[in-house]
Amino acid sequence: MLQTGLIATIATLVSSAVIAETEVKIGYALAPDSHYGVAAQKWQEVVEAQTDGKFTFRHFPSSGLGGEREVVEGLQLGTVEATIVSTGTLSNFVPATGVTDIPFLFRSLDHARNVLDGPIGKGILSEFDSAGLVAIAWGEQGFRHITNNRNAVEKPEDLAGLKLRTMENPVHLAAFNAAGAAPTPMAWPEVIGALQQGTIDGQENPLSVIVSVKLDEVQKYLTLSGHVYSPAMLLVSKPFWEGLSDEDKTAFENGATEAVAAMRQYVDNVEKSGAETLKERGMEVNELSTDQKAAFRASIESAYEGYYETYGKDLIEKISATE
Repeated sequence: MLQTGLIATIATLVSSAVIAETEVKIGYALAPDSHYGVAAQKWQEVVEAQTDGKFTFRHFPSSGLGGEREVVEGLQLGTVEATIVSTGTLSNFVPATGVTDIPFLFRSLDHARNVLDGPIGKGILSEFDSAGLVAIAWGEQGFRHITNNRNAVEKPEDLAGLKLRTMENPVHLAAFNAAGAAPTPMAWPEVIGALQQGTIDGQENPLSVIVSVKLDEVQKYLTLSGHVYSPAMLLVSKPFWEGLSDEDKTAFENGATEAVAAMRQYVDNVEKSGAETLKERGMEVNELSTDQKAAFRASIESAYEGYYETYGKDLIEKISATE
């Protein structure tokens, strides 16, 4: 009996050790102190607390697992368990995601959050299942702005021929082509080097990114254009998810909810302080007025016709009508 009891005890300890060593590799494009890193850390804290340490997160920040497309493909294969990723890449996997990237569609952070947390946003999340991915929640980056080394951007004509890095996103490409710029799709890990070498003139990103990666070190002009609201998404590998118990899934969902709250708080803070921070670091900053934004919106009217065809005018108008 003693021997049997000892064997059972050892088996229990071994089983517990195996459970404690379940690793969750989480990759994201930015640094640990960015809004991505803050969200990833909160996700980890909640999951580990609610599962008694059953899962151990291993972070791969700053594109440590490659570009966003490679990381998402890793989730599909089951070689990566989780990611926080921009929607610019996701439209290549779930086309419906692209509707959130339409320029001048969202009026404010509150408007965007209400859309994404409501039926429209939940409907898009549900489409990821068919792409072999589990979309748990919408994250956030904020409104995108233009930086460059050529000239201040105050009117559409200032974009003429500007070599501007964009994400590999057909919605963004259509808009900047319509405005007369020279959009250049490029994976994020290549951008800083391309700016330093002059291969491209500029790029566009939310203040949360511009500040955290210190783009002021390689860019002179910042235009607060707010041309696109930029969401993010918290994804989990479908093979990994299907191996979880219902209790574990709930822990990951709860963690994602708290991660989004932390991410949005970060964005709220940087939206208030980011421009001043970049001015202090030496960037020349200008903010577009309502009339100037209207001129830019008019300059991409031809792109909107394509958006209506791709995503449906009814959907776009429903998003606009959301309070």
